[in-house]
Amino acid sequence: MSGKSKIWNYQSMRGLVQRLRSDLKDKDFVLLYAYNGTGKTRLSMAFKDDGKKKDTRDTLYFNAFTEDLFTWDNDLDSDSDRVLKINSSSSFFSGIEELEMENRIRPFLQRYADFYFSINYEQGTISFSREIQGTTIDNIKVSRGEENIFIWCFFLAIVQLAIDGAEAYSWVKYIYIDDPISSLDENNAIAVANHLAQLLKKQNSQLKTVISSHHTLFFNVLCNELNTAKKYFLSCNKQSAGYVLKNTSDTPFFHHVAMLTELYQASKSGKLYTYHFNILRNLLEKSASFHGYPNFSACIKQDDDDPDGILHARLINILSHGNYSLYEPQEMLEDNKIYFQKILKDFLNRYRFNPEIFPEPFEEVEES
Repeated sequence: MSGKSKIWNYQSMRGLVQRLRSDLKDKDFVLLYAYNGTGKTRLSMAFKDDGKKKDTRDTLYFNAFTEDLFTWDNDLDSDSDRVLKINSSSSFFSGIEELEMENRIRPFLQRYADFYFSINYEQGTISFSREIQGTTIDNIKVSRGEENIFIWCFFLAIVQLAIDGAEAYSWVKYIYIDDPISSLDENNAIAVANHLAQLLKKQNSQLKTVISSHHTLFFNVLCNELNTAKKYFLSCNKQSAGYVLKNTSDTPFFHHVAMLTELYQASKSGKLYTYHFNILRNLLEKSASFHGYPNFSACIKQDDDDPDGILHARLINILSHGNYSLYEPQEMLEDNKIYFQKILKDFLNRYRFNPEIFPEPFEEVEES
């Protein structure tokens, strides 16, 4: 470990696992950011395996393997009775019939989807239906994105059971979630992160949680919501074939350039949504902290007619406190786009960034 930069090097997954489990002794949450191909899924499985002792286990996990517990039977012969089959032998589904899972899943699912479902516990299948112009269409095959959001809501319902102390999930001590956004609709990134954080923060149990992701926006919302979490950047050490863990909790987030790139591209395209103000505020806060200022307004250009930068600071304060566009991303009003683009453009002009990433200023929305 390097004391100043807070960087740890590990030669094996086991070392990483022990680090995470050690952190969770005095932290409720650990957040990991890592690029695809780093080994996030392998790490989640290594963490799970470390908690298995003979017939006991301690980790409820969501990753690519969790999704594989659900498979389609498309009824190729009759092409009419399509169902999603569940691997009933997995402990993931322990006692779900007695727990009335439909009623537990629906409150989560209705936030994201408009289809219906029913579970046949005896056969281990799930059927879907949808109402179209007043007519219910049964045994439909939902889209891949809808399937993924259903599986995610199924998992959240089980997390809720574990938090509530249901006997079937009394073995759960840790929750490990790996990259749910990889499978979900990009537009749901903010809503999924916000809902997940609210669920985990409400728990009164002793459960501990690790969340890993490569998705900048999803990770950023979690960092804001779970602000007491331990935060790391995980990467591979190409020279030693090991792993590097960098602590980002006490410094401006390592992904600030990725955040700025997203804002820059959105501004150039004119496709600006209300949640972009949340990202902008977070970026300004981290920049102010880096430069030693107590408030993000110090990083806003002061105009002649607003010498203290009060107007733009107030705008960001107001417009960054929405509810993360829980159902549909809301496009900014044209006036707000103008304010947003001006603040961002002034920021880029004031602080020098790599011109290869930000080659030219974006076109501002013209006032009508």
